[in-house]
Amino acid sequence: MSKPVLRIAMMTAVLAGASSLTGCASIVSGTNQVVSVETLHASGPVTGATCKLENDKGVYYVTTPGTVTVHRAYGDMNVKCEKLGFDPGLATIKSATKGMMAGNILVGGFIGAGVDAATGAGYDYPTTFQILMGQQTNVPAAAPQAAAPAAAAAASAPAAPAAPVAQGGMN
Repeated sequence: MSKPVLRIAMMTAVLAGASSLTGCASIVSGTNQVVSVETLHASGPVTGATCKLENDKGVYYVTTPGTVTVHRAYGDMNVKCEKLGFDPGLATIKSATKGMMAGNILVGGFIGAGVDAATGAGYDYPTTFQILMGQQTNVPAAAPQAAAPAAAAAASAPAAPAAPVAQGGMN
């Protein structure tokens, strides 16, 4: 084999190896995520609450309603919101594994999946956190992107009565 051909083959192998060391989700969506935080009470929306969000990648602060950039992680996001005149609102938000992780194993190999898992890029939180003041809420990973309290309120609302059905007959 000639030197130029061998050199091209080695450079191709090095580039292929280096590209397999990056994770797919790291490249596509990064390790950070913007989330919106809202605080609610039985009397309606609560504005101006100070919230502390914490996961194993960091601690973040936001005043509601507001947005904050958090570091994605496998672990739960613990949220505590406080405002004078209200009992604190506490929530545990589960992260969900992105669909990219499965594709990453197939295409990028276990190294890429490992990078995404270690950096947090392979996980996602809901885009909106709704924190109920005076309550402690656990939001499962399978929860829809709109926060669980709204879904729970809809599920607990009484069903609307059925509309009367006209009875017809042949006379």
